[in-house]
Amino acid sequence: MSSVLLGYDTRVMSGAMIYIQRDLKISDVQQEVLAGTINVYALLGSAIAGRTCDWVGRRYTIAMAGVIFFVGAFFMAFATNYAFLMVGRFVAGIGVGYGLMIAPVYSVEISPRSIRGFTTSFTEMFINFGALLGYVSNYFFAKLATNLGWRFMMGVGAIPSLMLFVGGLVMPESPLWLVLQGRVGMARRISEKTSESLPEAQERLADIKEAAGIPKDNHDEVVEVPKTRTGGRGAWKEMFIHPTRAVLHITIAGIGLCFFQQASGIVTVMMYSPTIFEKAGIKSDSGKLLATISVGVTKTIFLVSAFYLDKFGRRILLLTSTGGLVCSLVGLGIGLTVIDHHPNEKLTWAIAVCFCCVLSSVATFSMGLGPVAWVYSSEIFPLRLRALGSGLAVAMNRLISGVILMTFISLYKAITIGGAFFLFGGVAFAAFVFFFTLLPETRGRGLEEMEEMFGSFFKWRSTVKELEERKKLKAEEEKTNDLA
Repeated sequence: MSSVLLGYDTRVMSGAMIYIQRDLKISDVQQEVLAGTINVYALLGSAIAGRTCDWVGRRYTIAMAGVIFFVGAFFMAFATNYAFLMVGRFVAGIGVGYGLMIAPVYSVEISPRSIRGFTTSFTEMFINFGALLGYVSNYFFAKLATNLGWRFMMGVGAIPSLMLFVGGLVMPESPLWLVLQGRVGMARRISEKTSESLPEAQERLADIKEAAGIPKDNHDEVVEVPKTRTGGRGAWKEMFIHPTRAVLHITIAGIGLCFFQQASGIVTVMMYSPTIFEKAGIKSDSGKLLATISVGVTKTIFLVSAFYLDKFGRRILLLTSTGGLVCSLVGLGIGLTVIDHHPNEKLTWAIAVCFCCVLSSVATFSMGLGPVAWVYSSEIFPLRLRALGSGLAVAMNRLISGVILMTFISLYKAITIGGAFFLFGGVAFAAFVFFFTLLPETRGRGLEEMEEMFGSFFKWRSTVKELEERKKLKAEEEKTNDLA
């Protein structure tokens, strides 16, 4: 539901802006700010949520996200002017940031190792579902009067926020957070319910206790946890002032991945798809909105790759996806440039190229870069740094998304719309190099193995091999001890 909120609220604006501009008479700059500020506000929300989830727990933070977004949706639906609408956008953005940060973290911490990638990819999966609902909402509410249609488009977002609030109150708490509070007995019971077997539950709990500084032979229901391990104390210092090689690598990988996910410009393809289709030659409102719905459908369909995150791994899907995105963005740049240079001709082939490249952009993004960013950035940070690290990764993601959305119209007016997509294609190529160089495979790894795996910078292949050898030796040693 938290992902549906983000997907719906950001994508519904792509169609709603047509009618908001007509009703409230806003300028191009105000339109850019309206489209992008929710991501900047989400940055603030995700940063605050990183602390909140350490203080009150994961599930209550999820419930808070629902309440905050509901208030924002109410303000937006009843806005009488641009300033009032921006207030609602601010509140909704804080709620989106809360949900977007905590949902992947909760999924990572509650899921069995064998399906952790799949369940955490729900973030991107349901962002797409929310986006599709936003596009459909645009199409149907556009039939209402201009001053009513966009209000219904914005107000419908209150429905999933209510579901999020109720869900947050009834879900089990994260075992990792419970252990950090010293409530080991409750963590054990929840871990047994959310693991595939009793031995796996015991192994997960032992890893968490070790990371929390609790002796493995301590089997009390309630224990005292060292204060340095609770509440994220010292996390900023450990990540940015005196980081170890492993923590530095993890921080660069997690935040860099979320940076490139948005810097590739995919958000402009989805948010400004009506503008792109208009530039490509589709002039009617209904035609642009129907073409935009096809973008949402394509993006949702190609998320089927999320089923294979735990089979093929994160790395191969990420690299394949990014390579396809580079080709699609360059193709879109070529098509739009050709159309720009022939303003008085209707070039059917160029329009078809643009339409196909828009669809292939969202398809290739959904195959890997979309879901992997949320999975990867949520699972690689050590327990003591997870809330802060994931919060900063989401904050970076929303910041870049907001900056791109708020500058896209000015950018394409300065360097042409085709030139803008050539630029995004170049950024996507840089992303491919970054991923290939710095991101190791994390499929099947325990959450507390990550720091050890990232410890050898630029030598992740040998690190993985060493880990396999150590696990094998450890298993043989345990077997020998059991026999003895």
